[in-house]
Amino acid sequence: MARLTIDFFHDVVCCWCFNISSRMRSLADEFDLDIRHRSFVLQSSREEMAERWGTPAEARETILGHWSVCREASDRPDLIDVEAMRMARFDYPHGFNAALACKAAEAIGGQAAHWDLFDRIQLAHLTEARDIADPDVLAEAARDIGLDATAFAAAIADPETAQAVQADRRVARLLQVRTIPALIIRDTGARLVNGPLEDLRAQLRAATRLTA
Repeated sequence: MARLTIDFFHDVVCCWCFNISSRMRSLADEFDLDIRHRSFVLQSSREEMAERWGTPAEARETILGHWSVCREASDRPDLIDVEAMRMARFDYPHGFNAALACKAAEAIGGQAAHWDLFDRIQLAHLTEARDIADPDVLAEAARDIGLDATAFAAAIADPETAQAVQADRRVARLLQVRTIPALIIRDTGARLVNGPLEDLRAQLRAATRLTA
């Protein structure tokens, strides 16, 4: 079976990315996939949040409507706590700081660390209803996956980390990625159609036959 390299564009605030991440973890070993994680920040600041969604209250209600739909399609609906986020006492967070954190993890521990931190931050966001724009929350998540606190602080402050986030944006523009999650097979340029585990498995089987 030919090994596939897949660029996975995602944002930690994206509930649909949560569904796809767990499915791709299941399939990565089965198909010996090389998953390359790409940050795709939907909104980078409070100002961009306001421009896209309106007031903080409007943003929360609209986005949580998406959460509810996503929860119905999830393999782990128990991990998507809509009501907890509805009651949270902070504005719905943007994803830029978390993208920096994931790229910092990548600088320390490669793609595996990026993925581990991405998943841990998504749990903090979707399950624990925490403010993942808060640097302290991100530092705690990094410690939870075993990253050294000093190394993580240095990496997240390194200008090259922000440059790495911007580099992923440039790749996204080059590949005309406009929505996430996006899964692009680097070997062929084909895009996986997001869906249930079995649908993704069937697409990967077809792709491995084409690249064999």
